[in-house]
Amino acid sequence: MKAFEAVQHYFDRAADQLALTSNMRTLLMTPKREVQVQVSIEMDSGELHTFIGYRVQHDDSRGPMKGGLRYHHEVDLDEVRSLAALMTWKTAVVNIPYGGAKGGIAVDARKLSHRERERITRKFIDGIHDIIGPDVDIPAPDMGTGPEEMAWIMNQYNKYHGFNPGVVTGKPVEYYGIPGREEATGRGVGILTLKTIGRLGHKSQKTRVAIQGFGNVGSHTADFLHEAECKVVAISDLSGGYYRESGLDIPDALRYAAANSHSLAGYSGGDHVTNEALLELDVHVLIPAALGGVITAENADKVRAPLIIEAANAPIRPDADDMLTNRGVRILPDILANSGGVTVSYFEWAQNRQYYNWNLDRVRQELDRVLTSAFEEVWNLSQERQVSLRTAAFMVAISRVGRATVLAGIT
Repeated sequence: MKAFEAVQHYFDRAADQLALTSNMRTLLMTPKREVQVQVSIEMDSGELHTFIGYRVQHDDSRGPMKGGLRYHHEVDLDEVRSLAALMTWKTAVVNIPYGGAKGGIAVDARKLSHRERERITRKFIDGIHDIIGPDVDIPAPDMGTGPEEMAWIMNQYNKYHGFNPGVVTGKPVEYYGIPGREEATGRGVGILTLKTIGRLGHKSQKTRVAIQGFGNVGSHTADFLHEAECKVVAISDLSGGYYRESGLDIPDALRYAAANSHSLAGYSGGDHVTNEALLELDVHVLIPAALGGVITAENADKVRAPLIIEAANAPIRPDADDMLTNRGVRILPDILANSGGVTVSYFEWAQNRQYYNWNLDRVRQELDRVLTSAFEEVWNLSQERQVSLRTAAFMVAISRVGRATVLAGIT
């Protein structure tokens, strides 16, 4: 099942609960616009290289479209289309006034020099500047991109349209960004993990957690849960997993990664395990925070955690999701679990539009408020309708987007 088909699968399940007509389903799932851009630059070697960039704008019924820009060698139109749709439902489930979009460039960011990354970013914006903007479509960081790329996007856009920091979020704090944006997705995952285990009657001090992925999201999640006295027993990155039954020293792991180019390779604070074995550990909470599609029909029956928090986008394939749900495993879906990033991006956009700076305390308080409200609504609907948390989250989101679409008028 392709990426967009997987989103359609979850959408249809929720639409069935809402008794949505086939015409309305087609309207809500069909992207508004899909753009493919040729990104040709001169590499540092002097060689001309052409990359393909994409921007899919899925829905704008509830406000400007919002979504990240990823640099990854496996990016294709189907993946970007699926992520754009997920952004529509993600912004709706946390009830912030955005629609959904996503962008990507098919390139291995690890093989690019600093100057090559800048040239690719600016050339891509040259190709899409007339279809983005603070009232139209607002990019943000994603896999392979970060604050620096966002600063280049703002600067390049301003060359065409004049000063407007609200065109992009995730910018450096010193360049019209907002404090707390870098930690936001991971912190949000941590907040929602505590909410979920609390609803299940568990105490954080007795909760064993395994986190696959120790990048921006996974590392901030681990730090937050460690501070909340959860026992984080396993973490991992591209070098593999690191496990200690009594709990890892997360501050030590963070210091090690920071001193080693954000890599855990060679870390001696835990026993080395594979990324695949980490998914099968005997823990209370499993948090996939790396790539999508890591839990499949082939390994789902080996997953022992009774609770999975989807910090990554689509880490569980639909057939595996069915297997796990039928076994009674609770899954907090990606459209809610990792929505902290887009929520704080909204705060940054609001700050940019108001020209009034927020401080870190305000960002964290508002993030907790928004995520708590969304979680309670999804949890209560799940209990009331006896559906999974994923289906409940899609039901909340689809209801909001559908209502806005009808109110605005379709003709």
